[in-house]
Amino acid sequence: MDRRLYETIVKGDIPGFLGLVQGNEDTISQTIPGSSSLSTALHLAARFGHVELAKEILKLSPEMVSAVNEKLETPLHEACREGRVEMVKLLAETDPWVVYKMNQENESALFVASERGRLDVVNYLLDFPGLLMLEVDGATTSLHAAASGGYTDILKEILKTRPDFAWKKDQDGCIPLHLACKKGHLDITRELLRFDTDLTAIQDNDGRTPLHWATSKGRVSTIDEILSTSLESAEMITRQGETVLHLGVKNNQYDAIKYLTETLNITKLLNKPDNDGNTVLHLATAGKLTTMVVYLLKLGVDVNAINRKGHTALDVVESDVSNSGALVILPALQNSGAKRGDQVPPGSMEIQQIERFTTSPTASSISPKKTHEPSSALHHHRRSHRRRRHKQLELQTEGLRNARNTITVVAVLIATVTFAAGINPPGGFDQKNGYAIKGTLTSFKVFVVCDIVALFLSLGIVIFLVSIVPFRRKSMMKLLVVTHKVMWLSTSFLAAAYIAAMWTIIPPGRGMRWVLVAVLGIGGGCTVVIFAGLGFLLAIHWLRKWEWKKNKENRKKDSPSSSISRVEELRMMKRGNRDYSSSNSDVDSSDQGGYHLY
Repeated sequence: MDRRLYETIVKGDIPGFLGLVQGNEDTISQTIPGSSSLSTALHLAARFGHVELAKEILKLSPEMVSAVNEKLETPLHEACREGRVEMVKLLAETDPWVVYKMNQENESALFVASERGRLDVVNYLLDFPGLLMLEVDGATTSLHAAASGGYTDILKEILKTRPDFAWKKDQDGCIPLHLACKKGHLDITRELLRFDTDLTAIQDNDGRTPLHWATSKGRVSTIDEILSTSLESAEMITRQGETVLHLGVKNNQYDAIKYLTETLNITKLLNKPDNDGNTVLHLATAGKLTTMVVYLLKLGVDVNAINRKGHTALDVVESDVSNSGALVILPALQNSGAKRGDQVPPGSMEIQQIERFTTSPTASSISPKKTHEPSSALHHHRRSHRRRRHKQLELQTEGLRNARNTITVVAVLIATVTFAAGINPPGGFDQKNGYAIKGTLTSFKVFVVCDIVALFLSLGIVIFLVSIVPFRRKSMMKLLVVTHKVMWLSTSFLAAAYIAAMWTIIPPGRGMRWVLVAVLGIGGGCTVVIFAGLGFLLAIHWLRKWEWKKNKENRKKDSPSSSISRVEELRMMKRGNRDYSSSNSDVDSSDQGGYHLY
């Protein structure tokens, strides 16, 4: 690009720009060499927010609004990244479809605006219908970008539109809460935990929870926020068998380790080995973390724990004594009674191996300081119940979606049939005046009323289901309950219209009328049998719900018992006893039947 043109656009000099274009019409199509891509004149004008200059460019070449650079970014991407609201409005009004264009990283204009914290731009773009649907099949969403950047207001706005994005994982398996904890954005963490406390238990591709990431990065305030909401994630381990303490020690986060040990009762967690058999003391000595080793020894860590290589912490530190830290760690271990692996009695090694393989591999018993620890069997039961319930919820949600689609299809079919019957009434039309031949009969009038009611009830169902897209299971259930009842009503009117039509067109002879009555009797009897069967299934379902609620009340009376840890008590209190009080009775009570009626 001509240097004069570049300087003219940067300054926003409209007369100078027009003079250059008049001298050479090809000037406007030139690209600007940049640090990372070749951009058009409109890209540069959008970046600097020269709205009037952009208008002149669009007058000369309107198609440039959708031009892309080497990164496949449109001028709208540039305007959104820099927060140029007026420029964004100009470009979007020129061609609304440019809002839906993605760059080579599959990032929309909304994503780059969220990434930079441009709240005004985000609020404007969210008014475009279906824009966030572009990110449903992608890995990283605008909610991830807002959470990673610490932009709480943007996160709130996106959550209002797509609350399901709070659970969506990126290519690394991280949800927005993982990113917020990794970066230490306390306000974002609070907002997401306020939205759903269950987010703390979600693991990424490496098995790390948000608490794991907060500990790895030493975010003490974030750790405190998570533990004040739920203690469950403190019990979880990664795919490498690492606990929250392993990650804290490995990353030398002394303050985080100190906070965790002072807040929680981590007696068993302190000596728990990872997949390589290393305890936190092995990791601290391997990293020559003098302060960490001394602190762990004060906590009473097992100094003679043996890893899979048969090494104790003393073996690890003696393997490399060239570091100055080893000169401090070595006497500290020896003063605590540390031994080499070959000096540890064989009996002790066997006991350690038994404990290692009999301990639950998925969690250790964690509780607040000075409280009783739950047994591994109880913890395993809770995890099994949680997995089973999650599977039940998935199956029910899928069933509700299928039921919604079925009701929509049936409603469309009823509307089609009733519409066709209305414009082709029984008995036909009088060719002279266009009126229905049987229009004076009472049965015909009944047919018309029932057909019209069935038609508009069905249309109402279709409009209702198409207009409302619920994201939560309870909302979906309420929607289906209403539309299901209206569908039965519409079907009943359709049947009544059919009977009235048949009565209208059958000859008045008693023989034919009796045949119709007999057929209707058989059909009505079959319908009664169907309704009776459905009523029987509904009664069984209600009975199971009643038994489930009765058992739930008994569990509430018995909890918390002495066998339930403080972790469970806190989790129940924080969630409002969600697992029982607010659990969906249809899901839990349908475990045996595999279905529920509405």
